[in-house]
Amino acid sequence: MSAHTIRVAVLGAGGRMGSEAVKAVESAEDMELVAALGRSDSFQQAIDSGATHVVDLTVPDATVDNVHGAVANGLHSVVGTTGWDASRLEALRGLLEEHPEAGVLIAPNFALGSVLASAFAAKAAQYFESAEIVELHHPNKVDAPSGTAVRTAELMAGARQAAGVGPSPDATQQEVEGARGADIDGIRVHSVRLRGLVAHQEVLLGSAGEQLTFRHDSFDRASFMPGVLLGLRTVAQRPGLTHGLDGYLDLGL
Repeated sequence: MSAHTIRVAVLGAGGRMGSEAVKAVESAEDMELVAALGRSDSFQQAIDSGATHVVDLTVPDATVDNVHGAVANGLHSVVGTTGWDASRLEALRGLLEEHPEAGVLIAPNFALGSVLASAFAAKAAQYFESAEIVELHHPNKVDAPSGTAVRTAELMAGARQAAGVGPSPDATQQEVEGARGADIDGIRVHSVRLRGLVAHQEVLLGSAGEQLTFRHDSFDRASFMPGVLLGLRTVAQRPGLTHGLDGYLDLGL
């Protein structure tokens, strides 16, 4: 084992994403899987394993304690678990100020194509009058909208605000509750839950006489693993909090 080997503990190893992460880490020549922990395992086992990096693919109720524990013990964290709202992110930033050597990546999506599509959509959104998002996932997904859709909407809204673009036109006066989707910073987001799907997203942009669509499809959870491995290889060189895998990509936008 090289002195530069990344020693990884996977949390949530029994889940669909976690089991893929275990296989990806085991197949990476520059990594060693030192712990694969399930729901009933203690986080202390990750510390005792000698891990330098943690991949958290657990559940929203567990992820905050896991990441705070990793930071407090000098471990770097790559996090794919949802539930990191503004207050949780702010608390994590405060903890990281006390442990400036630790790096944390919180990624709503690890699929490189999805990250690129969201970045392209944010860039394009400032040039179109209307902007909406449709996200489609399997029916076992516990959150709606997806973290990816929320992140995409936030990026698009920020770009539109910076460019002085007004809200999308909408003359709706009567609606069944939820018919127009969730409002994320002025961007409407619609969630579909359907058997047979994995993870899919469409960004719809429109102006008079034209429409631009960005669509990304993940047909297998293996599509997320290149992003997980990129996060593991980068996070130690990026101390502090990075929100979104786009922070590790040279997009030049």
